[in-house]
Amino acid sequence: MSNLDNNPERRLILITGASRGIGQALSLKLLDAGDRVIGIGRDFSHFSPFPHGPLPQPGFEAITVDLADLDALPKRLSEVAGKHRELDAVVSNAGAGRFGHLEQLSPHQIRASVDLNLTQHILVARSFLPLLKRRGRGDLIFMGSETALSGGIKGAVYSACKSALRGLAHSLRRECAAAGVRVGIVNPGLVRTGFFDGFDFRPGEASENAIAPDAVADAVIAMLDAPYGTVVDEINLSPLKQVIHFGPHTGT
Repeated sequence: MSNLDNNPERRLILITGASRGIGQALSLKLLDAGDRVIGIGRDFSHFSPFPHGPLPQPGFEAITVDLADLDALPKRLSEVAGKHRELDAVVSNAGAGRFGHLEQLSPHQIRASVDLNLTQHILVARSFLPLLKRRGRGDLIFMGSETALSGGIKGAVYSACKSALRGLAHSLRRECAAAGVRVGIVNPGLVRTGFFDGFDFRPGEASENAIAPDAVADAVIAMLDAPYGTVVDEINLSPLKQVIHFGPHTGT
């Protein structure tokens, strides 16, 4: 679903995991600011109609891709890169948690978590960095996690993936500077999204117990809007009062 225009004065930004949560919030903010957005996600049926009405949204192209399907992913990403050589920025945002003591996770679950939370980010960077380097400018921003900084109980595999992703961002930051490409990472703490659906824990109900998706989106936009020549290498976000509730969701 595409409603992009070809106005070169409007930035063209690709966002993975754009169909919900942080990716959706970022997409809508960029569209409101006049940017063009290519959104990659598995299912756009829940994409918010606010503020532009149902898809296709003005300036937005939705591309359905399963980022966890690593066998098909390189080809799909290559197709997108071939079609959109004028990209100004890539926000590699997609991910999902799987929690439990390490011995409770099956080998298949461990591999699936690594595929989605680390390997696909590497493949996204591999696919689009050549475009940005050839243009001699651009931004690559990864969505990390506070677990990369401190670890977390029952989150060893997820934390390991996010720690490795942070290392990837720091390495590419140095590697890409000579080509004029800025690389950074945002590490949010508890964010009030559907991330916690299906788990037996969630942030507390008070506003200071979790970060709003819009706040994370604002951090990404601050990195994109930094003056040329200045790199915001890393932003860490955390709720003022971290409170976690355990038990089944009540739907309220």
